[in-house]
Amino acid sequence: MSAFLAFISYFASALVLLAVFVVAYVHLTPYREFELIRRNNQAAAISLSGAILGFTFPLLSSIYYTQSLPEMALWAAITGVVQFAVFLLMRSQAAQIEAGDTAPAILLATLSVAVGLINALCISH
Repeated sequence: MSAFLAFISYFASALVLLAVFVVAYVHLTPYREFELIRRNNQAAAISLSGAILGFTFPLLSSIYYTQSLPEMALWAAITGVVQFAVFLLMRSQAAQIEAGDTAPAILLATLSVAVGLINALCISH
């Protein structure tokens, strides 16, 4: 039973942290991802998907390597800041993404995932 409670605690916490990240991320960007995605803007979907994956990989690592929920949440916060930094470095591409250009969205998504994977591995040390 204690293993099940630990699972539920970590699973629910991870879902809440992911939701908080997504809400914060879409407020950081100068365009409205969900509105653009509803209008079939593939660039917005690609870039947001990359950010979500770039956040999720380190979140998975923090679940695996940390010893407590507060420690996991701390790493999630650090991971979120790292993903925000990736977007801010690529902010000059925002207008193109909003216009639906997929090339800058693919680049942003790739950088988000790459930095997220590096972040995930660094958590293990």
